[in-house]
Amino acid sequence: MGLRKKSKVSAEFSMSSLTDIIFLLLIFFMLTSSMVVPNALNLKIPGKTTPASIKVNTPPPVVGIRADGTLTLNGTRISKKNLVKAVRQEQRKNRSKATIIIQPNPKASNEHVVYVMDLAYRFKIQAVMK
Repeated sequence: MGLRKKSKVSAEFSMSSLTDIIFLLLIFFMLTSSMVVPNALNLKIPGKTTPASIKVNTPPPVVGIRADGTLTLNGTRISKKNLVKAVRQEQRKNRSKATIIIQPNPKASNEHVVYVMDLAYRFKIQAVMK
């Protein structure tokens, strides 16, 4: 009597279905990431050319950030509370053309730099890093 052997289970794995899923995920993430709008600061870095339409009678205030985190306004030490008042006053004085210059020490913490940049963003003031 001839008995048939059961067919062996194949140990092969088809990669085509896996690549289809990977490509679908890639397309999905590419489409959704383009819909996300980054909430970035309007920071203007000085370059070679400047617009000719900007004419400033008085120089903008310079906010310095020392290595230990203390803030200065035009060379004089200032507290965070008084800096907020000074930035608000600059915004009221110059409206849409209000600008401040941020001069951080290279060893200053990023936390303090971001604080000053956030102040400029909140009051819609252009911030220039020097």
